[in-house]
Amino acid sequence: MKTDLKLNVLSVGNTSTGSRSLPSQFAEPIRPDLVKRAVEAIQGNTRQQHGSKKEAGQRHSAKLSRRRRDYKTSYGHGISRVPRKILTKRGTHFSWVGAVAPGCVGGRRAHPPKPIKIWAKKINDTERRKAIRSALAATLVKTLVAQRGHHVPPQYPFLLENKFEAIAKTRDVIEALEKLGFNDELNRSSEKILHAGRARRRGRGTRRKKGPLFVVSNTCSLIHAVQNIPGVDVVPVHQLNVSLLAPGAHIGRLTLFTEGAIERLEKEKLFMQEYKNLHPPVPPAPQSPASHSKLQNPSNTQKQSQPTQQKTQQPSALQPQKKVSPTKAPSTKSKPASQMTLTQLTK
Repeated sequence: MKTDLKLNVLSVGNTSTGSRSLPSQFAEPIRPDLVKRAVEAIQGNTRQQHGSKKEAGQRHSAKLSRRRRDYKTSYGHGISRVPRKILTKRGTHFSWVGAVAPGCVGGRRAHPPKPIKIWAKKINDTERRKAIRSALAATLVKTLVAQRGHHVPPQYPFLLENKFEAIAKTRDVIEALEKLGFNDELNRSSEKILHAGRARRRGRGTRRKKGPLFVVSNTCSLIHAVQNIPGVDVVPVHQLNVSLLAPGAHIGRLTLFTEGAIERLEKEKLFMQEYKNLHPPVPPAPQSPASHSKLQNPSNTQKQSQPTQQKTQQPSALQPQKKVSPTKAPSTKSKPASQMTLTQLTK
């Protein structure tokens, strides 16, 4: 199924080579809420569980008594009821320092992160595919792409010819993007942004902004040629996800599709309800002629049916046998006259 929307196909030299209509995946209504749910599911599934040690901050013996006239008591000293550890003592005089409590030096945290927390999130396949289609539709809206911060050329959106997939050098990719009008976009994604605070000490002191995304039909040389360009990503069309189309759950990433990617998207009906599995189950192995003949002539393999004989249950030695009383013969003793009827008396 195709839509009424048509895009121009541009060559490596920024010349139009024709136009092509887009499949129905790009006609999906834009749903930022679904896109956000799908991105949060991806981020949650890739997050590692972490937490502090259970005994951290509680390794001191800081037990005190609160009763008067008791040994090692804090009653009457005019101090708070915080757990305290003993530094020095002399008789009944103690030198205490607060411990264990969250407000003390070296104490535990009030609500530390738990390693048993489950970060993974689930999302229905139907909802996930709908979110991908919604993110695909948002890549064609020029205003949304510009609001996200991209420097969009005037002819956007457009498609790329399949020759882009054959580019093998990074220098050639940069030259092609500059001819298409992405000079400002490449400069924007190449800048480093410094983080403030402790992030610099933890290996995440800098970040870059996301640049263009290339969507190709399959694994090609363009994937390796783009690896050294900061902010630019390449992905085969069947491996698309919401995190690439909408980084940080912000829809409208600048995306460039090749003709082969659009053809595969339409032919295989990717991310649709009637999407078919690319790896169907393996069919059973074909049977040999001998087994086939046995199936046709079951009399050769099966025994002829014999009449079944009813088995009489033998009495068990543990169970006592019941005595069967013999059948009584009909008595010939005559009844008394008082019990005989009138017809019997007249005979």
